[in-house]
Amino acid sequence: SCVHAENCFVPISEIIAVEETEFNKKQRNIGSWQKMAKLHAFTVYYVKRARNHRWRCSDVTFWCGDEHLCNQWTQALKESLEMQKSRPKQLLVYINPYGGKRQGKRIYEQKVAPLFSLASISTDVVITEHANHAKDNLFEVNIYKYDGVVCVGGDGMFSEVMHGLIGRIQKDSGIDQNNPKASLVQCNIRIGIIPAGSTDCICYSTVGISDPVTSALHIIVGDCQPLDVSSVHHSNTFLKYSVSLLGYGFYGDILKDSEKKRWMGPMRYDYSGFKTFLSHHYYEGTIAYQPAKHMHGSPRDKESCRTGCYICKRSEKQLAEQTKEHGLKHEEGEEEWKVIKGKFLAINAVNMSCACPRSPKGLSPAAHLADGSADLILVRKCSRFDFLRYLVRHTNQDDQFDFPFVDVYRVKCFQFTSKLSEDNESNVMDIGKKRFGQFCRDHPACCCNIANSTWNCDGETLDSSAIEVRVHCQLMKLFARGIEENCKDEAAYSQSSIEQLL
Repeated sequence: SCVHAENCFVPISEIIAVEETEFNKKQRNIGSWQKMAKLHAFTVYYVKRARNHRWRCSDVTFWCGDEHLCNQWTQALKESLEMQKSRPKQLLVYINPYGGKRQGKRIYEQKVAPLFSLASISTDVVITEHANHAKDNLFEVNIYKYDGVVCVGGDGMFSEVMHGLIGRIQKDSGIDQNNPKASLVQCNIRIGIIPAGSTDCICYSTVGISDPVTSALHIIVGDCQPLDVSSVHHSNTFLKYSVSLLGYGFYGDILKDSEKKRWMGPMRYDYSGFKTFLSHHYYEGTIAYQPAKHMHGSPRDKESCRTGCYICKRSEKQLAEQTKEHGLKHEEGEEEWKVIKGKFLAINAVNMSCACPRSPKGLSPAAHLADGSADLILVRKCSRFDFLRYLVRHTNQDDQFDFPFVDVYRVKCFQFTSKLSEDNESNVMDIGKKRFGQFCRDHPACCCNIANSTWNCDGETLDSSAIEVRVHCQLMKLFARGIEENCKDEAAYSQSSIEQLL
């Protein structure tokens, strides 16, 4: 026997729950109602794939006249589910009631909580009351009794939970986060994202869709997706962690302008984007970076990161071997650093594709979630028309890096200092002027933008014009599996299907 629903085989790993079912004496059978003497039944709730990576909870009920056989099946299925060790049993849930359209609490209670209950997951729910409530709380609670932390909200809520969790693990491990060269301790407590914000980029880039039910089901089946995290420092002081976008210039200016227009709702990004495009500001500065030599793949190879990504696996293996050889210290040969000076409309560093519904390919289509690198994209000063051509390519299939004014590098760390910062003798990095030398002064002061931009760090502003960024390979884990190549491909199912049980 096997669980067979609508001509598809369901692997044990994608069964949500099994329950005994009470049946009325009347039951539909072959299109007509027939009276049954005594009916015994059980219902299997399972993951059903729909279009565009959407998952749904479906169910199928089996019945027979033999009570013993029915109990045998129920018991065997429940025991198999118990053996799925990656599944969470106890979760800590943070709900942001103010984010997005203020629907977080309703989404959780109506769409997510019933599924957690069905899967016998116990939850401790905290409704956040102010900024950094979740982050501060994670430093106080006993996080080790939980199998995961779930955040209900947008990218800002996820960032807060991530900072709290990574920060707590470093504190408990005696790691100084202010040391930019510190080897951070991997965070093995998974984070689940229930999207309920105005932007859900991280969810979209790791699951393929921003849908609360789909995310809840990935949490229930115990999926695990490692994620690279970048640390951002200024002058030996820790500033932020980033998992998606670090953007200076264009994307920083959009965020800074939109923060003043929160009353407009999500429309503020369109308004600020148009305004920033028209202003066409460029910023002068110097970037030094270390190429990610151990990585497989390149930003322009069109190899998208998908479930079970071989590039991430090979890079992880190579990094583990390097760590074994050299210990935990970062090997930083001075000769590895490359230096670029110039005038830039945008400087973007991305740890993932940053795909979203408007830009299905994202800022760097071949960026990988867990390969220990970031893609550094430099857009040099160019005409408004050329910059528009570049931006339009984020929405179509053309190669967005195929312009003479756009450079992209796969890096493991980089440093940036603005011209204004250097002129003010602000020396953020240990290597300072020795590495950067003098800036170009071949233009009158009246012709250039001397003001600094702002960094957009995962949707939050960072005002520092001189930063040091380092990628930490697979520092944290999500309840996700990456984007599946083909969400309706039955052949990709796990082999531990129910038919192997009896």
